[in-house]
Order: sequence, then structure tokens, then C-alpha cells
Amino acid sequence: MDGKEPMHHPGSGSGPLGAALTVLLLLAVAGAYLLAVRRARRRNPAQGWSGRRTASFLTGTALLAVALLPPLGPAAHTDFRAHMAQHLLIGMYAPLALVLAAPVTLLLRTLPPRGGRRVTAVLRSLPARVLADPAVALLLSTGTLGLLYFTPLYNTAMDHPAGHWLLHVHFLASGCLFAYAIAGPDPAPARPGVRTRLVYLGIAIAVHALVAQAMYGGFFVDIHAPVGEVQQGAEIMYYGGDLAELLLAGALVATWRPERRTRAAGRLGHPEFGAATPR
Repeated sequence: MDGKEPMHHPGSGSGPLGAALTVLLLLAVAGAYLLAVRRARRRNPAQGWSGRRTASFLTGTALLAVALLPPLGPAAHTDFRAHMAQHLLIGMYAPLALVLAAPVTLLLRTLPPRGGRRVTAVLRSLPARVLADPAVALLLSTGTLGLLYFTPLYNTAMDHPAGHWLLHVHFLASGCLFAYAIAGPDPAPARPGVRTRLVYLGIAIAVHALVAQAMYGGFFVDIHAPVGEVQQGAEIMYYGGDLAELLLAGALVATWRPERRTRAAGRLGHPEFGAATPR
């Protein structure tokens, strides 16, 4: 936090072409989900698919649109406050909405048995079990905040358009992984109990608060932006992060049932173990 002006990147994907491509990509993702919902309802009309989950997925894609498109998207390249708002939308709010839409369950309801067995095999593989562990998800999502804001990594990413988009990918992927590990309605192999997941969520809340406070006070922060911008960005991170994590805690409590975990664990050997997940 040295008061330097942030770099401007007119070719960083925030122009008309970049915005159009972003809209097309988000529409394609939303359309694919809606087509899968239609297919799932056709295959099993009695079971259907929850409208709340569909609304959740569409909300997640809408939040991504807000984060990536004007006015917030271009502003995030030049204003640290906008960057932090974008960070929260891409890394916390949108992932929660997307994960609560249960995309894996929907996929398994639309695939033929052979495809379902392949997906199940992937979910039961060692890499998937490692990534689905809340400790690993916490490290990838929250543990990297210090590396991003207390080293030259943030400034380097802002100096290169590709670096900014890589940050987006990291925020979204790690955010979805953490939301899935903590409160995802899709069954996950070897997912720990609710108390353990609440502990990891508490650690995430504490780390976010510490990073935001250090950022506000200028301790060890390496961000090329005016001091006032950094402090306001820290406030956005502090309060916005708390709200997102409270929503995640609420999702954990709302989606958890003791008997559901037992049934989900027993379905891991079935090619369509997500098909019987309550709506």
C-alpha cells in the first residue's frame, strides 16, 4: 500500500468484445443447466427438479455477470474497491448460489448409467476426495489471500490481462470448492460431520477478518493503490465476507439432515447416487 496509481488495462477483456464473449459464455452455461433440468424432468416426471435449485443457479450466473460486465468489471482493473467487490461476488456469493443448485446431482439424473458410473468413479477417486476435504478447500480459497495481497502477486496480476482472468478462475473454482465442501447438497465421499465443517468455516471467517484488518492498517500489504482505496476495499472485504460466510453457515444448517448424510454415503456405489437426493 504505497499510494501508487493502479495500472489501466483497456485490452484486458473489459471492452465490447470481451463483454460480448462473457455474456455468451454465461448464457451458454445457464442454457446448459436449463436443458439438463428439462431432460431430468422428462426422464422422471414424478421426481422432477426443484425450482429453487434452478433459481439458485440462475442467480449464480447473474452474480457472475454483475462482477464481470460493466460497470464493475472494467472498474475492477483500476479501482481496488471495485476489485474487492468483484472478488467477493466471484469468489463467495456466486459459488454459493451455484453449489446450492446441486449441479452434480442434476448431471447424474440426466446421464445414462454408464456415464453415471464414470462420474461416480471420479467422485470416489483419491484426487476428488482430497479436493473435497474442507481443509484443502479452505487452504485454496482463504489461505491464498495472504499470498495475493501481502506479496507482489496482486500487482503482477493487475499488470497483465491474463493474470487478472487467472485470478477470476481461481476465485470461482476455489470458492465453489469451499462451498461444496462445507454445505454442498451434492453427496461427497468422506465429507466430515457438521461440527467439523463449522470449525473450518469459523477459521475462514477469522482469516478473512485478520486479512481485512491488516489491509486496513497497512500492515505488510503490497497493493499499488491509494491508501483510501485500500482501506475502503478492506471494509468491503470485512463486512461483505462476513455476510457471505453467514449465508454459507445458514446453507449448511438448512441443507443438513442426519439421515441424509447416511443415505448419501450409501449411494456412492450406485451410478446415480444423486438421483434420490431430496429436492
